[in-house]
Amino acid sequence: MSEAPIRRILGVRVHDVTMEEALRIVEGFLAKGGARQICTVNPEFVMHARRDPAFFRVLEEADLNVPDGVGLLWAGRILRQPLRERVPGVELMEALAARAAERGWRVFLLGAAEGVADRAAAVLQARYPGLIIAGTFAGSPRPEDAPPILERLREARPDFLFVAYGAPRQDLWIARYQPELRIPVAMGVGGAFDFIAGVVPRAPRWMREIGLEWLYRLIRQPWRWRRMLALPRFVLAVLAARYGSGGTGAGAG
Repeated sequence: MSEAPIRRILGVRVHDVTMEEALRIVEGFLAKGGARQICTVNPEFVMHARRDPAFFRVLEEADLNVPDGVGLLWAGRILRQPLRERVPGVELMEALAARAAERGWRVFLLGAAEGVADRAAAVLQARYPGLIIAGTFAGSPRPEDAPPILERLREARPDFLFVAYGAPRQDLWIARYQPELRIPVAMGVGGAFDFIAGVVPRAPRWMREIGLEWLYRLIRQPWRWRRMLALPRFVLAVLAARYGSGGTGAGAG
């Protein structure tokens, strides 16, 4: 587990870390050994965890939950659970790839549509010369597909496993299989492969900085509208936790 300060956003556990602190913590994981899990918590994670005990348990037991999303920073202020900095999953993944290239750590990309992980791997190797890609595979989170994936991972012996099955499937998959895989660091990365490969463009930086990345993604991918309903529900839940019965600030689980 990380020794970083823990905040509770509507009862869900989030570490108060900056990007640089997160990188130092992950380097510590590699130095100490063991099998670790990183989760990139955003408002959708929080709302899903509140209704899914299995996912809530994953977030309770993960070694590092980084605050991915300006909505969490806003909620932290409202709930008196302050978070200093947003740590976007895709940017953390790239920063870890850069460190891996410097240190000789091996990286495996699992998930996304067929061929996307290969394209993302090629982009990362071009950006970070010397990066060792131990393997790529689309795969799926279905239990019946696990045996060949696990065999590939055992043979590849990665130091970092990035899984792009989308939340919460990727995080549940890691929690289920990490104890037997014993990969030093495994992290769910959502749509990061699509962004890195250029399959899906990221929002302009100015939109990301003011918290409108969700709007850009909704415009580009209107089929996401059902998932986006978590955002207004999150806002209402935060306000209710702060100003409703008692207004204790930490939020209810």
